[in-house]
Amino acid sequence: MKRTLTTCPYCGTGCMFYLLVDDKDTLVGIEPSSEHVTAKGQLCVKGWNAHHFVNHPDRLTTPLIRKNGILEEVGWDEALDLVVSKLKQAQSAGGKDSAMFVSSAKTTNEENYLMMKLARAVFKTNNIDHCARLCHSSTVIGLMETLGSGAMTNSIDCMEKADCIFVTGPNTTEQHPLIGTRIIENVTKNGAKLIVADNRKIRLARLADIHVRWKNGTDVPFLNSIMNVIIAEGLEDNEFISKRTENYEELKIVVADYPPEKAAEICGITAQEIVDVARMFAAAKRAMIVYSMGITQHTHGVDNVKCCANLAMLTGNVGSPGTGVNPLRGQNNVQGACDMGALPNVFSGYQKVTDPDVRKKFEKAWRVRNLPGEIVHTVTTAINAAAEGSLKAMYIMGENPMMSDPDQNHVREALEKLDFLVVQDIFPTITSDYADVILPATTYAEKDGTFTSTERRVQRVSKAIEPINQSRPDWQILCDIAALAGYEGMKYDSVSDIMDEIASVTPIYGGISYERIDMIGLQWPCPDRNHPGTKILHVDKFSRGLGKFSPARYRPSVEMPDEEYPFVLSTGRSYFHFHSGTMTRRSQLLDREQRFPYVEISPQDAAEHAIAPGSWMYVATRRGEVKVKANVTDVAKKGVLFMPFHYKEGPANLLTINALDPVANIPEYKVCAAKIRKAQ
Repeated sequence: MKRTLTTCPYCGTGCMFYLLVDDKDTLVGIEPSSEHVTAKGQLCVKGWNAHHFVNHPDRLTTPLIRKNGILEEVGWDEALDLVVSKLKQAQSAGGKDSAMFVSSAKTTNEENYLMMKLARAVFKTNNIDHCARLCHSSTVIGLMETLGSGAMTNSIDCMEKADCIFVTGPNTTEQHPLIGTRIIENVTKNGAKLIVADNRKIRLARLADIHVRWKNGTDVPFLNSIMNVIIAEGLEDNEFISKRTENYEELKIVVADYPPEKAAEICGITAQEIVDVARMFAAAKRAMIVYSMGITQHTHGVDNVKCCANLAMLTGNVGSPGTGVNPLRGQNNVQGACDMGALPNVFSGYQKVTDPDVRKKFEKAWRVRNLPGEIVHTVTTAINAAAEGSLKAMYIMGENPMMSDPDQNHVREALEKLDFLVVQDIFPTITSDYADVILPATTYAEKDGTFTSTERRVQRVSKAIEPINQSRPDWQILCDIAALAGYEGMKYDSVSDIMDEIASVTPIYGGISYERIDMIGLQWPCPDRNHPGTKILHVDKFSRGLGKFSPARYRPSVEMPDEEYPFVLSTGRSYFHFHSGTMTRRSQLLDREQRFPYVEISPQDAAEHAIAPGSWMYVATRRGEVKVKANVTDVAKKGVLFMPFHYKEGPANLLTINALDPVANIPEYKVCAAKIRKAQ
């Protein structure tokens, strides 16, 4: 067997394992890396099965063009020629910003960098975005404003050093299992205190010292009230506040409006629960906040993130082991895609496109002129623009907006109105059903590159087998398109050359090279070749200098339950499947475990509607209705439904609302009004 060390293509934990290939160049298995700092010889069930989808018969292996309504196989030259001509045609008709480029948290850093470069240097638009807009755009903006860096402040191994861990928003044992294991071990072996704020009774809640089941969407009053108690009882860290922060007086004014009694009424909990959380968190010598999309995916997601940062600064829990504000990234390279500038407002390394000096720097490096400085569309506003007819073309690499974006009918309308849609992927998707051109890409097992994990660790992705049939690595496809469009600045002999270019223009990646990251990677910021990488951010000072308290006031979610739609619907992931199910549902073992779409419903609600466990039922919102199986469980709170979004035959995002955070443009996936009925 040939063993190739590589990085897992699923969540952002960043486990490394060996791909096992037999003497016929067939991928046959996986072996965990016992040396890796995160995996430590372990994998979750998805990681153990991360090789099964690679050779699945559904793989896209030849380019396809839609002719007379039917997709036909063509050669690469014909497909790429059409892509370039149609993109240019769309821009000629509607202007440079009438085309949208959608990058991917599933592809490598190098490929995200090139997609960003293609959009800006070749097609002269900042219309470049990816699925971080749907999960952690709130984090990037909220933590940038407060701390100066929109990333996880600490490392995964810091979870073993915390005296108190405050988990709000993620189902860690299912979404990031090996991180969940670290939390469980610290609680059970070291006696760390655990606070879980989650509407659902997730596994971690069963170990928690305090489990708060507040109403979905009331994070701001809950967090503000915790800070109210800490200040009222003199539990704040005054030395840290005076030396390392600013705008504290403004925070005090705002949180004074959220005493526990008032916040408890809004949140649907008791005032004593708020007091208990405040005292436990503030009493810990080292307290850590761990959050994920339960915090970010709201119309007030940026406010939620800022409140988390405020709480950490108020108690001095930033810049040391076992502390920090730690957003867990949901996909293998969502952190890296952000780092690479696959966002409309920044180049790689979060260098602002609106800064003329930054644009001049990239113009010189890329040997181009007149890089755009205007910010027009995010991926969410682009869908709206397509539906309205002002956006003419989209180039989607490794994303599936028909499954992942809110209000599926609205997305369908938008894609149908486009003059041109190209989809670059490894499998057919619901999105590719609307494509004019489909380009077959390779999986992680068939290419080289890097992913950046949730703890900012840049790690190798290594080719184990040759590309299947005519599929090509994404980076080669992007370079070919640039050349056909007349740009000579995207010709590379290898992906390591691309990383060298990234390092040359991206200060936080300045010291990163393939030679340095072969085994365990490096954590950014890593400014030069002699730098060891950075385990913990903001140690002596914040990235912005002083940490800034940025208080927020409560704004209710856009769509609340009423008489007609009395339930709250929330969405998320399950243990066995991943996002739109493109990969995991093509693994026989994983699909066997959770084959059908389902909804979690409390025993009380099920009984009231005569719904038996395992029976079929309907969930409806103002946007549509889906048929799912009833998972009757005390994990669900009365009046609240939870649906995973992995199933195209029961799509949760047919139901969700297309309401956006006004700053981050992130959709409100966690709260919308719903009703249910028993299937006949």
